[in-house]
Amino acid sequence: MVQIDRILQGGEELFLKAGIKSVTMDDIARQVGMSKKTIYQFFKDKNELVIALVRKKLEEDEFMIKDIIAKSTNVIEEMINMMKCSEEVFSRINPIVIHDMQKYHPGAWDVFQNFKADVIIHTLEELLSKGVKQGYIRPDIDVKIIARMRVSQVETGFNTQIFPMAEFNPWKVQSQFLEHFNYGICTLKGYKLLNKYKNIEEE
Repeated sequence: MVQIDRILQGGEELFLKAGIKSVTMDDIARQVGMSKKTIYQFFKDKNELVIALVRKKLEEDEFMIKDIIAKSTNVIEEMINMMKCSEEVFSRINPIVIHDMQKYHPGAWDVFQNFKADVIIHTLEELLSKGVKQGYIRPDIDVKIIARMRVSQVETGFNTQIFPMAEFNPWKVQSQFLEHFNYGICTLKGYKLLNKYKNIEEE
């Protein structure tokens, strides 16, 4: 188990720097200081390793989301805390990883898409519905539409054709999207609390 974790961590470090396509099993073996033969005892090829890594990261994300929800006192606090966690996550993601996974590792992309549908969209729907009841989220929004719109927004931010890496910082794109989204769904009560959490002084 320790060896598997080492392999996955080494693969993750290299993928985040250079993308998935350009990293070889030899590169990963060098990174983790073990023979390629040892790696092949646990993963039959790079594709299997990528799928295992995606599953591991998504499990960690799901745990993080549940932990944020459990520790937050209201929906606005959840949104702020998720923004902080997103900053840490998005600042490490190379958009090339998303592109490579979609193009060269469809199995891993399917795992990601299923997680998006089963966990992220469902969690967003619950969060928005709860926020409406708490009076912080506008009651006129359709939570099913807005939850899906938010997920599509994140994906758009990683589209290098729309936001070329030479011109745009991926985290800045995501933070702008997220701030626009948060303020767009809030009631006046939610808006004031959002500003309070962000330490913005109201005039």
